[in-house]
Amino acid sequence: MNNKEALISKIERNEASWKDFSEFIKIQDEFVDPFFDIALEKKRKYFGDFLKVYIPNDRYPAISITGDYCELNCEHCNNKYLKGMKALTTNETLYDYLKNHAKGGGVGALISGGCLKDGSVPLVNFLDTIKKIKIETDLIINIHTGLLNELTAKKLVEAQVDIISFDINIDPEIIQNIYHLNKKPDDYKEAVKLFQRYNLNVIPHICVGLHYGNIRKELECIRFIKKIGLDPTLIVLIALIPPRNSEKTFKTPNAYDIAKIIALTRFVFPNKEISLGCMRPRGKIRENIERKAILAGITRIEMPSRKTLKWINNVFPEMKVKYYSACCAIPDTYEKKAQMKRNKLNKYLRI
Repeated sequence: MNNKEALISKIERNEASWKDFSEFIKIQDEFVDPFFDIALEKKRKYFGDFLKVYIPNDRYPAISITGDYCELNCEHCNNKYLKGMKALTTNETLYDYLKNHAKGGGVGALISGGCLKDGSVPLVNFLDTIKKIKIETDLIINIHTGLLNELTAKKLVEAQVDIISFDINIDPEIIQNIYHLNKKPDDYKEAVKLFQRYNLNVIPHICVGLHYGNIRKELECIRFIKKIGLDPTLIVLIALIPPRNSEKTFKTPNAYDIAKIIALTRFVFPNKEISLGCMRPRGKIRENIERKAILAGITRIEMPSRKTLKWINNVFPEMKVKYYSACCAIPDTYEKKAQMKRNKLNKYLRI
């Protein structure tokens, strides 16, 4: 039995060590497909033959409470993502918008914003408004917190926020040189401990290839989630979109590398939902990333291409595809509320 066959056997029997997983990352692309077969089989064992597709559209908007302002200007973003969000920078405008959004049939909203120098999104002064919205409506609220303190954690609980989307990163070089943040991996660990202490529903996000497009400490991030006992219902994998305006050199992550990290997540968390989130490269590589992610065992995907959906129909005709008007991080208990309306689905599929 060669090394590759031995590794396949260990993973099939759920006996692989972290060292084994590290060796898996190094396997050449042309030898990876048998491992994807294992990941897909594990996904089928726990979740069956289905795929959840999330198209937020106008029923689940992304909101920035800081507009396009951010004190970090991270290398991979530089405010680009904030500019694509709806700017609601006062409590009055946030309340009025969300109240009307609920009346108009809205499902929920992602509330985010630029970070302060300490890596936090300045949420505290908005959380009373969000609490009021949660009392008066049934909107699903997902919040990007960034790093946070205990006061923010307490107020998130009081506001009855449904989801905390939190980026897991324990790579000092990324934290300092890409995030421009004077923090350490321990600060991220302390933030997760706060979430745990206050029993907040944290959905960890891991960005593949954030180290200039290369795989670096993604496995350590997966290990961190496991070792700290976060026990999420869902893990979201996203991937670097190389910035155009950075002085540093970034490359597009390899589609196989992205799929390897997805497969690793499936091996470590066989009974957890895994999503390919909205942040990932588009263009020519898009379908290749999406297809390999499906082969590597995801249960959810946000905004797949129509070509990918046709590919699923041809390659996996037995797969049931369900569509939702929400971000991919919503709890499954909200799926009925988030079901995509027929007219929205027809528009997306161009029927």
